[in-house]
Amino acid sequence: MARHRIAQVGCGYRGVVHLDAVLKNSDRFELVGLCDLDAAKLAAVAQPRGITSTYTDADKMLAETRPEVFCFVTQPNVRLGMVELAARYGIQGIALEKPMATSLREAKAIRDLCAQHGIKAVVSHQQKYLTSMQKLKGIVHAGDLGAVETIQSTGLARLSQLGTHFVDYALWINGGHHAQWVCGHAHGKEGLTDSHPSCDYVAGTMQFSNGARGYVEFGYLCPRHMNDSLPGWKPGPRYWLDNRLTVYGTHGYAWADTDGRWGAFSRETKGEVIGEVGEPWGVQEATRLQPPYFRDLADWLDDDARAHPCNLEISYHGYEIMEALCLSALDNTRIDLPLADPGAHEDVWERMRRELSDVPPMGA
Repeated sequence: MARHRIAQVGCGYRGVVHLDAVLKNSDRFELVGLCDLDAAKLAAVAQPRGITSTYTDADKMLAETRPEVFCFVTQPNVRLGMVELAARYGIQGIALEKPMATSLREAKAIRDLCAQHGIKAVVSHQQKYLTSMQKLKGIVHAGDLGAVETIQSTGLARLSQLGTHFVDYALWINGGHHAQWVCGHAHGKEGLTDSHPSCDYVAGTMQFSNGARGYVEFGYLCPRHMNDSLPGWKPGPRYWLDNRLTVYGTHGYAWADTDGRWGAFSRETKGEVIGEVGEPWGVQEATRLQPPYFRDLADWLDDDARAHPCNLEISYHGYEIMEALCLSALDNTRIDLPLADPGAHEDVWERMRRELSDVPPMGA
């Protein structure tokens, strides 16, 4: 197995998670550079870990260290610029956070750049590595539910926050079958000011190419699974964990969430509903998610046949579905996929800022 030279930009909370995962895979990666615009933050992260190759300029870092792999844990609005740097310096693999962009035009530019320069790219939809999600995948792919008929994805966090994860997971659990069309509803403008812009609530339907139907809901009107919401429908302390991916088949159903819980009712359970609480998110984040995510990237770099489960192609289609749901809501029509010319569409978030109505809080 090869050991790959890797450099990283970003020393925020998620950046530290990525960095520590790289360091835990020291047999597969050699960290050759760490960068952050904030020199104090950079020092606070680098010094305890004995990292001396530090930079406050990403271009300079890549020029001097010449890594094979480039990880950047940045805000969405600078992702395209980071990919352009990767292409300029002959990077072989990149790892980036979600959502992969802030517009479908940018997402397509990222996909095209990676294709043109032979870059293997992965997007951090890392919750696929949760024990609960792996259990759900095992149940579905073993055929315990029979033929998959419906996939439901819900989450209190908004479309660009957690929806990007769960659209991707629906594609993953359904064997990568693409969506043929979507119909969507969207409302609320508060979330459009966020660094991960999104309307406050999105609901939609999609038809997959294998005949399964997908239903999605993201935002404040979603079903509560944690029962910890505050008065006035304000999110509770477990806001980021209040989600669920449910698969219905011809012989039962199974579900999983990101707090380590799962459940199933199938022909294998013989009339019983089974399930498990499992390890919570806080325990799994540092040990079970990012380390194997990076190990799988190293394996993919070594072997083209071992495509990463979070590869850019599945993430791009997930982003396309997200924008198509919003376009459907804005234009009051079904949107067929793939979108013929993604670059021809006006920025969907700008349209929402202009066209959506303000929605008063629940109970106001």
